[in-house]
Amino acid sequence: MLIREVFLLFSVGIMRDIKVKLINYTPRPLETITWAALISYWDKWESEAFERITKDDVENHLPRVLSYGHESILEHAIFTFAIEGCSRTCSHQLVRHRLASYTQQSMRYIKINPEEVEETFVIPESVKKDPELYEKWKKLMEETIKLYEESYAKGIHQEDARFILPQAVRTKIVVTMNLRELKHFLGFRACARAQWEINHIAWKMLEEIAKIDELRPIIEWAKLGPRCIALGYCPERELMPPGCLKMTKEKWKKLMEV
Repeated sequence: MLIREVFLLFSVGIMRDIKVKLINYTPRPLETITWAALISYWDKWESEAFERITKDDVENHLPRVLSYGHESILEHAIFTFAIEGCSRTCSHQLVRHRLASYTQQSMRYIKINPEEVEETFVIPESVKKDPELYEKWKKLMEETIKLYEESYAKGIHQEDARFILPQAVRTKIVVTMNLRELKHFLGFRACARAQWEINHIAWKMLEEIAKIDELRPIIEWAKLGPRCIALGYCPERELMPPGCLKMTKEKWKKLMEV
């Protein structure tokens, strides 16, 4: 898929069906990170000093410490996201990031209530571009829904009936990551070479952080985003799609304009 097509996918309906929301995060996260960092070189550090950490302290210390590459302090801030409407194909990629906590919608205890095909399954835009192929996909998924319902009607428990459902079935999942792991996740998944669905989720996570005034600075200070943002070049080298680096940097800068 061309890099231009990857970026265009962000405006199509299939992406609007995927919801990403920042549900909760460590109170005063940047102050917490800064206070933790100061234990290393401030001889007057104490537990009570946390209450005295100000925005000025954050701005004076945190960007400098992070510029040295001292990122373990980011682990003291925790973020929880809710993701709805992505496919099981996508969630299988997501849970490969192991330094995180996940709770996912159960297909053992919850019976899938099929509606329209695209309400139940994710169909890639690449398939929709071929009308004949698209109709075959839809027909197969409709048959899958019918067989799932028929199995359930005949007394097959949903934990067994689910075996017929493809990985395209939509799901919901709660994700909690510390900020250092979130940076690692974004580094690989916000990259334009990542699979388009998880790439969209990564950018929506960034957008959710950018919406909150107290959090927005950390995007720049910690260089949250694709690895090329922190490195200044594309580590994918010859695998980099044409024009990718420029378009990615422009997209990242727009986050600060939210």
